[in-house]
Amino acid sequence: MIPAGRDGSVRLGGLVLRDHWFDAPLSHADPSGESIRLYAREVVSAAEPDRDLPWLLFLQGGPGGKATRPAGASGWVGRAVKDFRVLLLDQRGTGRSTPATAATLARRGSAAAQADYLAHFRADAIVADSELIRRRLVGDDGRWHVLGQSYGGFCSLTYLSFAPEGLASVMLTGGLAPVAVGADEVYAATYRTVEQKNERFHAAFPAARAQLAAVADHVRAHDVRLPDGSRLTVPRLQALGHGLGANSAIPGLAYLLEEAFAADGVLSDTFLAGAWETLSFASGPLYAVLHEACYAHETATRWSAARVGGRLPQFGPDADPLLLTGEMIYPWMFEHDPALVPLRETAELLASREWGPLYDLDRLAANEVPVAAALYTEDMYVDAGLSRDTVTRVRGLRAWETNAHEHDGLRETEDVVDRLIRMNGGEL
Repeated sequence: MIPAGRDGSVRLGGLVLRDHWFDAPLSHADPSGESIRLYAREVVSAAEPDRDLPWLLFLQGGPGGKATRPAGASGWVGRAVKDFRVLLLDQRGTGRSTPATAATLARRGSAAAQADYLAHFRADAIVADSELIRRRLVGDDGRWHVLGQSYGGFCSLTYLSFAPEGLASVMLTGGLAPVAVGADEVYAATYRTVEQKNERFHAAFPAARAQLAAVADHVRAHDVRLPDGSRLTVPRLQALGHGLGANSAIPGLAYLLEEAFAADGVLSDTFLAGAWETLSFASGPLYAVLHEACYAHETATRWSAARVGGRLPQFGPDADPLLLTGEMIYPWMFEHDPALVPLRETAELLASREWGPLYDLDRLAANEVPVAAALYTEDMYVDAGLSRDTVTRVRGLRAWETNAHEHDGLRETEDVVDRLIRMNGGEL
């Protein structure tokens, strides 16, 4: 990075980056109460850093995922800065925005206190944070554009529900949230897709099935430990399938299984290190703790993924063939992952919590904000059928359906965001 100005900005690969910090209340319903610190990175083209452009807020996937860290003017960021002044927001609790980790949460005391704190970290709070930042950067009467990837798309639909007056347009990539059903319906649909992804994975990499079975047999017969000292169990082995919904991750899983065994018949250090890197929530415990809460619209989830999966024997740890699981969070994760063990009781309280609303279906039905969405028809994480239902519930939403990309289409190519920009601009 090369310093670009006295304001602390830097130049990087054709971009100019500037840091922004904002103080926000932990609870927007109590502005005089506890506050948190929000971080966002402004990104503009180095060719025209002072050009007067509209703001585009990027909301990252997750929950618990920090915003994109750009390395240069390539991919979707490179395309976006041609038309926008991009703001990459670390959503509350992530990245540099008052991080919520096992260590920081422990300082809050009891599990009940931790759960009450984390109740302020859902999409409704992220939208309120975004509105606070919009008023600071754009002005009370100004509007900005929003690009939501995956969970960021969920947040964008919450934005359309509760603060559409701040939005000039919305773009969603893999983020057409199921707004009219609960978590059980979501997991019933996504388990079906995960089963299909297993079939396609093994069709593409025929040797992987036998390797997976051999690893499972070894794990059943031995006390296998990952680099953090935690035990590798068959359910944890199945959780390696989390990446089956991303083109960028699928080959890596096959290669990992290729090198599963060392010459002496034990699991290799390469495999154990790779498995730990995939399975550990050390870098993002917020994802595990709040994942099911993404689907909790005026209800509690009560470990929905575990309950629904428990009725599907083909996903059992003794099934033959053994199936990998997907983007599911299970109670046993808080028993085996050292990063999650301190949060076990907190997670239980959140699973039983009766949550407030995430969407206003009447407001969405009356929407007047231009919305364009990339609907990935083979998405493992956000079910295409439920996404199509959402399309019918948001007035004026235009969806581009494609099987050319998996859930990570935004990461793979700039073409996705280019198409959505042109859709909202009336070119398509």
